[in-house]
Amino acid sequence: MDDVFVVSTVRTPVGKRNGYLREWMAADLVGSVIDEAVRRIDLDPSLVEDVINGTVYQIGEQGFDLGRMAPLMASKFPISVPGMSVNRQCGSSLSAIQIAHGMIASGNMEIIIATGCEMMSKYTLQSDLNGTLSSGDPMGTPFGESYTKKHGGTDQLLSAQMIADKWEITLEECWDFAIASHANAHQATIGGYFKNEILPTAGLDKEGNPIVRDTDETIRPNTSLETLKDLKVLPGTKWITAGISSTITDGASAVVLMSEKKMKELKLQPMARIVANAVIGSEPEIMLTGPIYVTPKVLKKAGLKINDIDLFEINEAFAPIPLAWAKDCDADMSKLNVNGGAMALGHPVGNSGARLAVTAINELQRRKARYALVSLCTGGGMAPATIFERT
Repeated sequence: MDDVFVVSTVRTPVGKRNGYLREWMAADLVGSVIDEAVRRIDLDPSLVEDVINGTVYQIGEQGFDLGRMAPLMASKFPISVPGMSVNRQCGSSLSAIQIAHGMIASGNMEIIIATGCEMMSKYTLQSDLNGTLSSGDPMGTPFGESYTKKHGGTDQLLSAQMIADKWEITLEECWDFAIASHANAHQATIGGYFKNEILPTAGLDKEGNPIVRDTDETIRPNTSLETLKDLKVLPGTKWITAGISSTITDGASAVVLMSEKKMKELKLQPMARIVANAVIGSEPEIMLTGPIYVTPKVLKKAGLKINDIDLFEINEAFAPIPLAWAKDCDADMSKLNVNGGAMALGHPVGNSGARLAVTAINELQRRKARYALVSLCTGGGMAPATIFERT
């Protein structure tokens, strides 16, 4: 297998639900980040052999094939650039990166852009489970009798509580982690740590006036113990609240991957090398434990130990998840989500894997560190994981 390198990364600032990105069409937003990704390295877009996009709710404006629609709607790309969309729930765009890696490493292609996008202001959680058939009957859900007999129901809130109970994670630990997430994201913002990865993006303010944002819209630097204690407990849980959960958001990201041969031919500088990829299935009843089990798998593939990793990006879908992961994997908490996580930076589900990868790679560059491990839990009980090496 040939080495595969990341040569360009970019993302939009994350937008709040019904925030500044609310009027964007998904394909236009992805088009803007792929345009920027090639502009940053002066890459001829006609050389891109595929655009692989990760999106969860592939309906409406996010339907048909967002990976193909984005280059068609971008300003720089010829019609010869194809695309496809993949869905591994919250891990969709990290899986897009992994698929791109596999196509290049096997010698089938040389340049691919992996993208992620989710416009949750328009298509919120479980949008693909609602609606009606042409007959007028309910569309139905994928959780049929065979599934429910084997695995029972599916409830992410309940899963988060079950994880907290099983790994003995306390509410106080979750509060502290949420406060740190917002504080770290705020510090990263004012310190300019995200500047290189963010594309300033046009949108609308609350009154509908045109604006351009160059920072994430979701960070609440004043998050405190007092504010978190006042929040209502979410249904079906003992003490999970919105304050220790990720937020519903909008955003898009792009990662340009390239073979070593093509990178040298074009005289481009690598940002990172993909060291190893892995994916695993986990208990669908508790569903959000995947990062715990995929971490040793990807480390083994890479020939590395947990202490060899300099940065961990483990998605903060709910606070108990990365806390249980760190406890089970014996990971150094000072390396975990160092610039904040999804509780502060949001979780536009299909976009999150690429966003975490973009942030991890840029932070490796800033710190001149070596290895970053990225992973996300997903609906259905799965987790992809990728290890990047700064080069």
